[in-house]
Amino acid sequence: MLVAAQCGTTQYESVILAGGTAFRRAVRIESLSSIRVIMKKTNLIGLTVEELEAFVIGLGEPKYRAAQIFSWLNKFRVHSFEQMSNLPQAFRDHCAETASIVFPDIVTQQQSKLDATRKFLFKLEDGAHIESVSIPPREDAVDADKRQTLCISTQIGCPLDCQFCATATMGFIRNLTAGEIVGQVLAVQAASEKPVTNIVFMGMGEPMLNYDNVMKAVDVLTAHTGFAISPRRITISTAGYATMIRRMADEDRKVKLALSLHSLRDEVRRELMPITKKFSVNGLLDALEYYTKKTKKSVMLEYILFDGLNNTAADVALLIKAARRMDCRVNVIPFHSIAFTNPHGMSAELRGVKPAEIESFAAKLREAGVPVFVRNSAGVDIDAACGQLAVKNEKQKKKSM
Repeated sequence: MLVAAQCGTTQYESVILAGGTAFRRAVRIESLSSIRVIMKKTNLIGLTVEELEAFVIGLGEPKYRAAQIFSWLNKFRVHSFEQMSNLPQAFRDHCAETASIVFPDIVTQQQSKLDATRKFLFKLEDGAHIESVSIPPREDAVDADKRQTLCISTQIGCPLDCQFCATATMGFIRNLTAGEIVGQVLAVQAASEKPVTNIVFMGMGEPMLNYDNVMKAVDVLTAHTGFAISPRRITISTAGYATMIRRMADEDRKVKLALSLHSLRDEVRRELMPITKKFSVNGLLDALEYYTKKTKKSVMLEYILFDGLNNTAADVALLIKAARRMDCRVNVIPFHSIAFTNPHGMSAELRGVKPAEIESFAAKLREAGVPVFVRNSAGVDIDAACGQLAVKNEKQKKKSM
């Protein structure tokens, strides 16, 4: 809270922090002629029931009001306190004075003409941009008519510098709040006819570097009194933070886990994904084995095929050997060019393989008994690749400056 006082031509400001601590920005006051109080409203999107309880108690209301607000926000997904019809009018007015309901603002929406892929560019309260992608189900999926998978972001930019990723070219700006993570889901749901049924944390950023906010968002999205998405329909993908993989296992997190793997040779993976300098391939496999044994859950190994880099017979053999160490599935992924970022170094040299080679690689895994599926390319006629729309938006902003 910012308190500003005007005394004739003399002005001073005091900042009052949580707990009542304050400091002044002036030395003395002779006489007080006016006081101005500026208080930033609390955005309730992304708050847990426990946090909402602290909020309503602070307003002098009974604790049970928190559960009511939580349901209005996450189950009924209202946009104003006035819509919360089972709350007393005076309380609704008080909430409107002290709090807000702010979703990320959809500034651009692209729709593929080839499939049902939709790309959303959001503007956040501080002016930063992030993106989400609504991904169509496979045509042979049993729930193809009902499923809507949403790929969401956890950071603005990313610090990991993976050579195949457009988001890496942005650098790292900041972590998203739990509200900004949950807000992506709520905003897309409001713009969709079909319900969001599945969520993958595979958008901009490394989820494990924003672990607390990501898990808080998961708790909000899976709460039975809110959005009520099953944890089994949520997947968190990591570039390879072995310590956080073990933490997920120790905390018995119910969501699914995926590893962005792409090579089982340290020398190759270090070039593709510098995080390998901190966590070796074998260290990652040890962490995944620990995770699968402790949680009794399968993991997904994501594997983008790069021509001449990780698609040899020796690479297939290494992947088969790794897969036999744990309960897992392999997701073979075609490479989407990031030429639009004007890459240099290794990024500029990366090339994908032909569809027939992808199928041949997958067939060799299947012959060895490894569960595998090939990810379809979706939204190839729009800016659907991770970070693509946000990167282009940033470039346009710089040109206009």
